[in-house]
Amino acid sequence: MTASLPLLYSFRRCPYAMRARLGILFAELQVELREITLKNKPAQMLAISPKGTVPVLQLIDGTVIEESREIMEWALEQKDSQGLLDAKVLDQANALIDKNDNEFKHWLDRYKYADRHLEMTQEEYRLQGEEFLQILEKLLTKNFYLLGDTITIADIAIMPFVRQFAHVDRDVFYNLPYPNLQRWLQHWLEHPIFLQVMTKYQPWQEDDEVVVFPS
Repeated sequence: MTASLPLLYSFRRCPYAMRARLGILFAELQVELREITLKNKPAQMLAISPKGTVPVLQLIDGTVIEESREIMEWALEQKDSQGLLDAKVLDQANALIDKNDNEFKHWLDRYKYADRHLEMTQEEYRLQGEEFLQILEKLLTKNFYLLGDTITIADIAIMPFVRQFAHVDRDVFYNLPYPNLQRWLQHWLEHPIFLQVMTKYQPWQEDDEVVVFPS
């Protein structure tokens, strides 16, 4: 770990890690990035966060933040020039993120890995997940982003999970009756900051040179 930058353990395709990186980019911060593989987690990461999930952020003072939502909030509390923590909608944003994390993610996992969860069919899991998509679609009929015409923390916290849902079967997703949600997701997939978030890095090894994110 460099003395001057926080240290982020991340995994490119994990939606939790994606939203942590989004928070860091929107806050215009830099971190030392260590890309990991889930099958070979570094001992250094496990030493500071034994639960072994990403993202994990270690601050310069040694404080460890183990939850993606808290990493986003920490980053935006340092600098929030675009107002993602807008106080007028923050309660609504937090309620949406709660619903994403506590309900939608449950059905998303079962939809994606239906062969491991045989209690229901994949279509039934998708329909359960669509209840949250319908809430987002209704919000997006009124606004370009979820809670208005500017980005909030709700957008960057939820988008990686909608992306994952869509990518289970893209043909199915883009034929669902959610044109505003599809437009919103496509906008994010093409957004310069998201493209930067999805830059590929080689898995970190102990003797590697420091990788600064964003470079």
